[in-house]
Amino acid sequence: MKIAVLGSTGSIGNSLLNIINKNPKKINIILLTANKNHKKLFKYAKKFNVKNLIITNPQSYKILKSKTKNLKINVFNNYECLNKIFKSKVDYVMSSIVGLSGLEPTLKIIKFTKKIAIANKESIICGWNLIKKELIKYNTEFIPVDSEHFSIWYGLKNSEKNKLECIYLTASGGSIQKTPIEKINKLKIKDLLSHPNWSMGQKITIDSATMMNKLFEIIEARNIFNIEYKNIIVVIHPSSYIHAILKYNDGMIKIIAHDTTMEIPIFNSIFGDKNKKFNSKKINYKIMNNLNFKKVDKKKYPAIKLLKNLPTKFSLFDTIIVSANDFLVEMFLNKIISFNDIYKKIKYVINLEELQKFRNLKPKNVNEIINLNRYVHFKLREKCV
Repeated sequence: MKIAVLGSTGSIGNSLLNIINKNPKKINIILLTANKNHKKLFKYAKKFNVKNLIITNPQSYKILKSKTKNLKINVFNNYECLNKIFKSKVDYVMSSIVGLSGLEPTLKIIKFTKKIAIANKESIICGWNLIKKELIKYNTEFIPVDSEHFSIWYGLKNSEKNKLECIYLTASGGSIQKTPIEKINKLKIKDLLSHPNWSMGQKITIDSATMMNKLFEIIEARNIFNIEYKNIIVVIHPSSYIHAILKYNDGMIKIIAHDTTMEIPIFNSIFGDKNKKFNSKKINYKIMNNLNFKKVDKKKYPAIKLLKNLPTKFSLFDTIIVSANDFLVEMFLNKIISFNDIYKKIKYVINLEELQKFRNLKPKNVNEIINLNRYVHFKLREKCV
């Protein structure tokens, strides 16, 4: 099996390479990529005998180029080199570059792979029509890797999708799940970065606490599975053991559960059709006997109310909310705004009259998305920070 990993030094990339390390036979890694982390990228290149690396940060590129000058390793600093690397389609690509910077590499690599697993929310939210076009053009299979969307995808396999009545997405409640509303804004950043169930990056951990991540997952589910917002329901499930519930119009219900590790959806995205065994834990009866589902408290998690402000159809307006959130979470982590300001300022931006025209416009190319992202950041600097 020949594979490539975009974003190999992040949490998803690390998990994937850990899986490959446990299943090394007949897996040939053709390409690994990173932004800045040249040390880890070089370590992985040596460990897995990888001959092609892409690292986009200019300084990191110079360092890595120097490190590999006497080795048979090709080092590139952008994704224009893919034609040089791939002489035929590989079997599998993981796209796990963080943020909107992952969209263009994702689009570029689809033509070079039989199957692509995407763990990049921003790409699916902002550029789904562009991705879908490339998938169809090059007959490339797509698998979503977010635990919730993978669970939906898994549950819908071999079933009649036209019978699907609604989808329930579960949310842990993040680091504030046990914090009274009046005390949330007094929490320190380190407290908000302490997720009770998952080990994630800072950005996604804050998104979990605001529940913006769940709003994004609703948008993703609409795009991937072509289901209306009114048929996607979010429920609080503190243990994160159940990831999705599918209710069918014939009265049947599927509950998809797995341990809180991303290795399970990643493993299945690679080996799901090869009858390989994942060494998972036994079913946790303690959790199963106390699933503790609750409705979302919209006073505690007001971000979920933003769904009412979004157009029901895919458009460039989805990019606006992603861009605003990215910028404001960074401002919060840099101690420029408060935690509660994230929601307030997102609401302000998406209600700006000058941005309403994007509700009915679909992106024609990546540049439209990137330029709109920059413009949203500009408006936030001008008006909110």
